[in-house]
Amino acid sequence: MPSSRHLPALAAGLALLLGACAGAPAADDAASAAPSSSSVSGFPVTVSSCGTETTLEAPPERVVTIKSSATEMVIALGAGDRLVGTAFSDGPLPEGVPAPPVLAEQNPSRESVLDLAPDLVYAGWESNLSDDGAGERAGYEELGVSTFVSPSACKDPQYQPDPLGFEDVFAEIEQVGTMLGTPEEAEALVAEQRAALEAVEPVGEGLTAVWYSSGSDTPFVGAGIGAPQMIMAAAGLENIAADVRDTWTSLSWEAVADRDPDVVVLVDSAWNTAEHKIEVLESNPVTAALPAVQEQRFLVVPFAATEAGVRNVSAVEQLTAQLTELGYR
Repeated sequence: MPSSRHLPALAAGLALLLGACAGAPAADDAASAAPSSSSVSGFPVTVSSCGTETTLEAPPERVVTIKSSATEMVIALGAGDRLVGTAFSDGPLPEGVPAPPVLAEQNPSRESVLDLAPDLVYAGWESNLSDDGAGERAGYEELGVSTFVSPSACKDPQYQPDPLGFEDVFAEIEQVGTMLGTPEEAEALVAEQRAALEAVEPVGEGLTAVWYSSGSDTPFVGAGIGAPQMIMAAAGLENIAADVRDTWTSLSWEAVADRDPDVVVLVDSAWNTAEHKIEVLESNPVTAALPAVQEQRFLVVPFAATEAGVRNVSAVEQLTAQLTELGYR
C-alpha cells in the first residue's frame, strides 16, 4: 500500500486490525468498535469535501465505504476494525489483508447503508452519494450521518484539484486521519509515502505513454489533471493526452496512433483485464501497427491503484520497475 517494499509488514498489521470485520455487528447491536487511536482530542471536528461540510462529534465507530480508494484509506489509517460495510470494490485488497464486510458489488441502496447505522459514509466518487447511487449527502446529514467524498473526485471546478498532485493525496490522508481520530497514523503514513516517492528514480524521461483504462471501440484514457497524469509524470512518462483538461477522457484509436506512444499503460481489472486490452490492441488494425504494440511495450497497473489514494506511490514504483524490465534506464 504505502510502498511495495513495506507491504508485508503493513499487511500483517492490518490483519490484526481487521480481525473483527468478519463478524461485524448488526445495526441494532451496540457499537462496540473502539477508536484505534489512543487519543480522541480535537473533537468535534468539521471537515469539508466537494463543497459539503460535516461535523463529527467524536471519532466514527461505524464506517461504510464506497470504492476501494476509500476502503483502503480507512484500513491504512488503522481503522479497519470500524468498517461495518464496504461497496464498489475495484479489485482485491493487497495480499494478506482480510476482506471487510461487503455490502454491494457496486453502489449500495440508501436503505441498506442506513440499516448498518453508520456514523460516517466515505465515498471515492461524488456519484456514489447521489440519487443514482447510495443517496444524496444531504439526506444522510439530516439523519445525523456524516459523509465525506474524496476531494480528488470533486467535479465542480471550484473544488476539483487542477491538476491533482501527490500533496493533494497526502492532504486527504491527513484529513481522513483527523476525521477518524487517527492523526498520528496519518502523519506516519504521509511521511512514509513521501519518503518512498522521493526515493523513486524516474526512468521514463523522454518516453510518451497512453493510459488505457477501458473501452474497445473508443478507448477511455487518462487525461491531463487526474491520478493517471500524476502517476505517469512521477515515473517520468509524458502523457499523450495531457492536453485534455480532465481526469479521464475518450480518445479515438486514430488519435492514439497519430501520437504514437512509446509505451502503453494497461489498467488491469477483473471486468476488463490487461490481457483483454492487449487483444483489443493487437486485433485493431489502427493500433496493431504501433511499435509499442508490436514490441509488447506494455506496463500494467491494478485498477485499485489508479484513483487517488494510498496505492498511488506504489503504482509509481511499479511503473518504474516495469520500465526498467523493458530495458529503459
